[in-house]
Amino acid sequence: MAGELIASDAFIKGCAAIGAGLAVGLAGIGAGAGESGIGAAAVGAIAEDRGFLGLGLLFTVIPETIVIFGLVISFILMFAYG
Repeated sequence: MAGELIASDAFIKGCAAIGAGLAVGLAGIGAGAGESGIGAAAVGAIAEDRGFLGLGLLFTVIPETIVIFGLVISFILMFAYG
């Protein structure tokens, strides 16, 4: 009975959907946690010297790439198993 449930197509699609949601959600939480400290430091550096504007923006954008990776993983899961 349990072997049939795990091998069923609906169970595999459901696990892929849960995995895709976790990939995007946890990546977003991690990027937000990382960006909070970086953003505060960037604002402080820019307030002291305007020359740090480009560098501060660059360092603030870098954690967002993690969310893009999570989104790519979720698309791979949904197109492969969904």
